[in-house]
Amino acid sequence: MEAAEIELKFPVHDPVALSLRLETLGFRLETPRSFESNTLYDTADRSLRAMRQILRVRHYAGRWTVTHKRQLDGDTTPARYKVRLETETTVEDGASMGALLQQIGYGPVFRYEKFRTEWSDPSVPDGHLVLDETAIGTFVELEGPTAWIDLTLERLEVSPEHCLTESYGKLFLLWKERTGSPAEHLTFEEIRAGAAV
Repeated sequence: MEAAEIELKFPVHDPVALSLRLETLGFRLETPRSFESNTLYDTADRSLRAMRQILRVRHYAGRWTVTHKRQLDGDTTPARYKVRLETETTVEDGASMGALLQQIGYGPVFRYEKFRTEWSDPSVPDGHLVLDETAIGTFVELEGPTAWIDLTLERLEVSPEHCLTESYGKLFLLWKERTGSPAEHLTFEEIRAGAAV
């Protein structure tokens, strides 16, 4: 099913303190900290990237999903939010799905991993907060109505100036520029290996 996705990220320096704060604010833990692995697929000439689209196979908390995201035509949401049209479905076998994509011309181009913890806000059914621990930093991602995102930032005492709209792929490229890391993928193993060089 296709739906508009509105989100913002911000960096987190103390995940434990944040989790305690969420409990105090009445957030409900939906999925305990779980490993997540993602692979982005594209054509050899990166046609999806050129159109600012992604095609992703994800394994998280025992479930495989396939997701396509694209720009929202005629979007009037303020630019400080990231807005995409998202189509997502679960699949039985992610490896087979990846093989199928390769058979029709989409190959794996980028992998990224994280440990994700999911929280919900009982007062807003479509307000969703995730805590993502990556090899290059920890981030919160807020997804939901813009009014809820703004209110949640205020409740967490996070300035909008500290918020980001970049994807994890873009954050990884910016990190590579800053550090000179030889890593090609945002995986724990590659980041560790690059740091050891």
